[in-house]
Amino acid sequence: MNDEATIPDQGTAPPPVKPDAPAETSAAPASEPDTAPATATRPRRRVLRTVGLIAVATVIGLVGGTAVGYGVQAQREPTALPPLNQPDLVRPKPLPKGQKPKPLPASEDLRAKAQGDLRKLLLPKPAGARNADAADTDGWMDVSAFASMFDRPAGALDHQIDLGLRRVAVAAWETGEHRKTDVRLIQYRANDVLGAQEYIEDQQGYMPDEDFARNEGRELKGSTNGRYYVFPVKRKAGYLDMYRARAYFHRGDIAVEIFIVDTKKISENDIRSLAERQLGRL
Repeated sequence: MNDEATIPDQGTAPPPVKPDAPAETSAAPASEPDTAPATATRPRRRVLRTVGLIAVATVIGLVGGTAVGYGVQAQREPTALPPLNQPDLVRPKPLPKGQKPKPLPASEDLRAKAQGDLRKLLLPKPAGARNADAADTDGWMDVSAFASMFDRPAGALDHQIDLGLRRVAVAAWETGEHRKTDVRLIQYRANDVLGAQEYIEDQQGYMPDEDFARNEGRELKGSTNGRYYVFPVKRKAGYLDMYRARAYFHRGDIAVEIFIVDTKKISENDIRSLAERQLGRL
């Protein structure tokens, strides 16, 4: 009986061990956080150490190469510069006497014509036309009088002086009942031809505005940037209708502006032909 009693004890001994098995398996994951970071940091330290060694080696190589290069260059003999006088250079040969271009006659040389009486370059008064107010000035307009035609005369005068304004020649006449024509040649210093160009571009810049032509105008043939404009009719109660047309262009150091005012319609051909004839005289 004792033997039979001990058999069940031996047979029942293993079951208590089975509940302890999950505790062993659950302990294994708990130990993973302690071992995983240690194994992950080892390769990173090796990579950083390798990158640092490469960077140091690169710097040492650059510094050493630069030092060696300077040393080699310092030991070389200086290279002589080429002589300033080089007889082998190809130079254009002067033309023979018979083939040299002749100087322009004064009638075709704008610079020569512009240095004389500027009034001679103005369009002549048409046959049958009546003299206007410009006749009282003998064809010249004072610089201050020219500046007084702008909204801010003092500022306009300073601006014109900065542009190099030299003198202004004018011609004015009246035809028909109410048509008046004004032509102005505004000359700037010969060594500052940009003054004429800037003045013309300034005037053309505000032509599209509401109070003026309200359009970009039309190109004047034969000029670099000349344009002519026909304004819309201006009506006001108690007054006659007013029609206007203008032209702006420059040639060399001379800026040209032409005005036509009438109580009757002004055609594009009227202002265009007038501007073309004045351009032809320049």
